[in-house]
Amino acid sequence: MKPSRPLYERDPELAAAAKALDALCGGQASGGLLVFSGEAGIGKTALLGEIQAMAADRCTIWSARGGETVTSVPFHVVRQLLQPALDRFPADETRALFGDWFEIAAPALGLADPSGPQPDPQGVRDGLDYLVSRLASRLSHRPLLLIVDDAHWADGESLAWLAGFTARLSELPVLVVQAHRPQEFADRDADWAIARGAESAGSAGHPALIRVALRALTPEATAELVRAGLGDHADDPFCREVWAVTGGNPYEAVELVAKAQDRELPPVEESAGLLRELGASARGSGLVARLERLGTNANRFAWAAAVLGTEISQELAATLAGMSSAEAADCTARLRDARIVSGFDPLEFVHPLIASAVYRSIPPATRTAMHGRAAWAITQAGLGAAAASRHLLEVHPDDDQELVAQLRDAARQHLAVGAPEAARRCLERALDEPPRPRDRAALLYELGCATLLSSPATTVQHLRAALDTPGLDGALRIDATFRLASALSHNNQLKDAALSLAAEASRTAPGPGLMRLQAAHFLWEGMQATEDDGPARSARLARNADHLKGRDNAERALLTLRAFDAMLRGENAQQVVDFCERALVDGRPARGLGWTDSEWGFELPAMVGITYAFTDQLDRAETLFGEAVRAFEISGWSGAHLAFAHTLLGLVHRRRGRLAEAEGFLREGLRLADRAGSGLPVHWDATCLLVDTLLARGRTADARLVADRYDFGPPYPSAMVLPDAPCVRGRLLLAEGRTQEAVAELESAGAALEPRGRFNGVWAPWAGDLARALADTDPVRGAQLATRARVHAERFGTDTAIGEALRCLALFAPEEEAVHLLSESVRHLETSSSAYEHALARFEYGVAIRSPREVARAQKLATACGAEGLATRAQQVCASIRASE
Repeated sequence: MKPSRPLYERDPELAAAAKALDALCGGQASGGLLVFSGEAGIGKTALLGEIQAMAADRCTIWSARGGETVTSVPFHVVRQLLQPALDRFPADETRALFGDWFEIAAPALGLADPSGPQPDPQGVRDGLDYLVSRLASRLSHRPLLLIVDDAHWADGESLAWLAGFTARLSELPVLVVQAHRPQEFADRDADWAIARGAESAGSAGHPALIRVALRALTPEATAELVRAGLGDHADDPFCREVWAVTGGNPYEAVELVAKAQDRELPPVEESAGLLRELGASARGSGLVARLERLGTNANRFAWAAAVLGTEISQELAATLAGMSSAEAADCTARLRDARIVSGFDPLEFVHPLIASAVYRSIPPATRTAMHGRAAWAITQAGLGAAAASRHLLEVHPDDDQELVAQLRDAARQHLAVGAPEAARRCLERALDEPPRPRDRAALLYELGCATLLSSPATTVQHLRAALDTPGLDGALRIDATFRLASALSHNNQLKDAALSLAAEASRTAPGPGLMRLQAAHFLWEGMQATEDDGPARSARLARNADHLKGRDNAERALLTLRAFDAMLRGENAQQVVDFCERALVDGRPARGLGWTDSEWGFELPAMVGITYAFTDQLDRAETLFGEAVRAFEISGWSGAHLAFAHTLLGLVHRRRGRLAEAEGFLREGLRLADRAGSGLPVHWDATCLLVDTLLARGRTADARLVADRYDFGPPYPSAMVLPDAPCVRGRLLLAEGRTQEAVAELESAGAALEPRGRFNGVWAPWAGDLARALADTDPVRGAQLATRARVHAERFGTDTAIGEALRCLALFAPEEEAVHLLSESVRHLETSSSAYEHALARFEYGVAIRSPREVARAQKLATACGAEGLATRAQQVCASIRASE
């Protein structure tokens, strides 16, 4: 598609585009991002048209455009990009293109009704990524060019998708070309959507991100433009005045030339004085005055078109303007002749500047009324409350309860397609109407639920207001309290979460609701990194849970919390496992307690799996965590939830001694967490486990890099970290030879854990590591620590715990006893699933008895585990023993 007029002084911009297209269409097919910015009318759209023409025979091209009046419509730009491509396929093939992402991403494109749990917005974006990749490969074998014009008016959901998609451009044969007005983009705080994703993308010889700022035309280029329109006889003073009036703005210059042509104005110096008045009619009040001269009907029809904004239907515009189809057709013709609109049905404004000027010229009361009629017409057409919501947002508050209901319905529809920000806008507007007093509390509750994933602090504000407002009763009040506690915990306010639950529990009558509140209270009390009286809480939990059979979900929740707490305390492992089994149904989470069930949250099945992992029940843990990954992927929860599921699988592999596999899952967990934000709880868990895994592999420098990148160290979060963070940091300091710092860190860990009765040395190995750190400087204290650790390990009773405790104790025993302790350590660990700890014990046993055969077995075990550092040490020791024989 050729632009309607020549481009002047755009050679550098076209050269940048040609270079990007050559890189895209060359042998390497490298993608990238080309960003053009400039003020309104500077020629961005014409430039994009020329780029599209340059690429027409080389690429598959999809294009879209933002609109000033549709910034609140979720996925508006994405739909423009993808729907024309999808229209080429029948319904069954379209579904197949989505693969497993259909239920998650298709509703965002209006291709299916939402079903299943509310999708995570990140999951919707991932589904769109998958769809684009499949479409690009199916439509042709040519690379893909995506063009987004007026990106400053793109909806937030589309910008968020572009942010993630552009991060992958170095991996894909896709070029994204985008144009925006810089000031409007900055005002919307949307520049992150392009810059964030592109910074990391790149390919050899071709930068992933090219930014080009368009400049105004020079007087010489303006003169060329004038003479192209009015003839070569246009004299220099006339051309210079065109440039002065328009400031070199190409759109305004073209419009001014067209008006001079309409007026049959001679392009000579004597006419130059008239140009300023003519130029004023191309913008602002001058444009409005020109529109008014076309007649009342044409003016009213233009207002209706401006309210509709994009893809303007003549019929719908006629309805809004209150005129017949014949009158609308006549108005359309007059507006087209006046270069205000173009096209037929749908119509569009010739330039966004015109659309903005017309929209802003509508008297406020009239504009509000027209938005109201537009919402009514869209609803009557059966397009739903979500489609009408952009107009409902513009209607002035007027105590209209039907409008409140429509906005609440629209919010539910937005949430169902993964657009919580759109839902938030609808609910906040509904609050302004205002709703009836009895509905206000429920609306505040819905608003809190809408912002739970995106803004925990805002969620806390709304849910507290809902609970303080009369009218929130029964199950809804309990659920609001439960979600408030969850939001507080995500906001690193675990103590406040526990206090809120306790306060509500004190006002709640006995029954399932009270048990739910009590379970959540135990959860967030126990998850705190510090606690005033942990043993008392544990005792209360035991009294509440030990007798339960797991007959309903409230009982199962309490049994889960009891199992987790008992595991941390190092109580008898068989009893701990019995609690877990009572908390499950046929070995799986009960209905309503699954990974994506919202009533209780994903924390409960996670706690069962973690408890299994630290009681040597690794097969059961791996089964549960594998189900978590599948459940989150099926539901499109690919943000922090999926990151945590990968972290949990990393935990299982770390406990098994599959260190390379553990590292892979943990790095993937961090990658997914990085997409969801920074400083999240899952960042702490994944970092802690990854540091521990890298240390086991013998990669201390890599562990330090990870620790520094994610600020792994004090101050620690208010929630406990998986496993205990100070213990793992102490282990890192020991590996780095910073013994004094390690001793201080491990002593601090012990001082925090012992008063709470948390003696599980596998979860929190501070005692064993501290004993080793003191072996040379204070062996008496070290031996005392090792002896106590053995007592706690034998109470817990798992082979891993006992084997590790015996291995540590051997360090302080006489030679003959040490050999026996290490032999027993090997026997226990060989029976366990902890292959890395088994390799360590066998290595130390082989060294103690100076057996090259045992050391070689340890080396083989270490190599199988991916513990390169231990394998190297074993190889060296084995060679040394053989050389001395």
